[in-house]
Amino acid sequence: MTTQGLYIRTKENHVETTTLKSKRTTTSTKDHFIICFQTEKHKMGMVENEEIVIVGGGIAGLATAVALKRVGFHARVLERHHELRAGGTALGLAPNAWYALRALGVDGKLTSTHQIFTKTVVTNLETGDTQAMALPMKKDRGDDIGVRYVQRKTLLKALAEELPPDTIRFSSKLISIKSETLQDSSKVTALHLDDGSIIKSKVVIGCDGVHSAVAQWLGLSQPLYSGRSAAYGLSVFPEDHEFEMLARQYLGDSVRAGFIPLNSKEVYWFFLHKSSSFEQDTSMSPELILKEVTDNLAKDFPSDFLTVAKHTDLSTLAWGPLRFRAPWNVAFGRTRNGNVTVAGDAMHPMTPDIGQGGCSALEDAVVLARCLNQAHSTATENQCWVENALKRYVDERRWRAACVVAGSWLSGMVHQGGCGDQQWWSRATIWFRDRYLYKFFLPKLVDFVWTDCGDLGSPVTHGAGST
Repeated sequence: MTTQGLYIRTKENHVETTTLKSKRTTTSTKDHFIICFQTEKHKMGMVENEEIVIVGGGIAGLATAVALKRVGFHARVLERHHELRAGGTALGLAPNAWYALRALGVDGKLTSTHQIFTKTVVTNLETGDTQAMALPMKKDRGDDIGVRYVQRKTLLKALAEELPPDTIRFSSKLISIKSETLQDSSKVTALHLDDGSIIKSKVVIGCDGVHSAVAQWLGLSQPLYSGRSAAYGLSVFPEDHEFEMLARQYLGDSVRAGFIPLNSKEVYWFFLHKSSSFEQDTSMSPELILKEVTDNLAKDFPSDFLTVAKHTDLSTLAWGPLRFRAPWNVAFGRTRNGNVTVAGDAMHPMTPDIGQGGCSALEDAVVLARCLNQAHSTATENQCWVENALKRYVDERRWRAACVVAGSWLSGMVHQGGCGDQQWWSRATIWFRDRYLYKFFLPKLVDFVWTDCGDLGSPVTHGAGST
């Protein structure tokens, strides 16, 4: 089949066009996978055509773009903001995240500058008891891969550097999605943006976060409110903070907090608590948020925690409710429709209690690219190879993601003593937490979670978490 079309690339405030004439698309190579549609004018703007479109330029979106690039596909990333959302604090990257980063080819940028944490010290504020929990390292590939804490902006930069300069299209807010059928019975998805332009694509991957527009279009349920909220901040010390390089946690009455030194001058801290009416005022300034934490919620906390909080860089301070998608909706919900699917928080938003939000998103990227790569070999004789690839991706990820979401929610409830109004339930939860959580439950949970998702060519079939 011979077609004529127009590829359009947006740069800042102008449109750059390249005409592709008499381009044959019968070849099975990935460079020619896209069908070049006849360019058409839309009453509100130009219609553009892309091979693969990723909605959202966060961790999931950039990691997916890098993974696809590694296996030979080109993806366009639509980011609603005018630049990468490099704000925020830090996240813990567990061994399963480092396996994924290795498959993406970016782990070397980060491991050399971020040390492995081998211990968490947990203090019960009511009793004063302290427990130390070892953070095990995995040796499945003959080397040590442990837990490292990385600033979000550092991870995003490492991923973005692996992409061609024109991959990310900024200021591109999605307003609606429509499915269309072409004359050859194949389907495309039309993405309508707020600037009036329309992008048609053979594959659409929603990586647009907890309140994903793509997930809503698929019919997934809205994330549930956990009844808890969290404050996060990054503290900067002009001189060495002199804290030992280990993770610290504090458990109190329906609260859990902690801090982790990232280097000699920067410390990441968090405060999780039962939600209150105070945070419903969305006009709160960072100064008021910090004052609420230090003068009210954490006023009886150890001086080390208060010292860290008072050194917060206010531009990094965030506070919001913790939400998650019901595990059964992740497992049984419609996470794929034809050539459209979701990844990262758009698929499986979860509470941060076992630090798996970003880690799971990195796994998604590897598995999704692998499924497309493997299915592409059938492209010449199978017009439904894209749908088959996305089905395989969803089948591989849905149950593992559902289990991680459930485990994270359960871990958070136990950590914070149930966070309920019934005293008997809180007492029972605290009794279990202080005796069994760190000795039995969490080691079993992380053994399931910290598994290898495989590389971009083939999955790893061993281990409890492999599916």
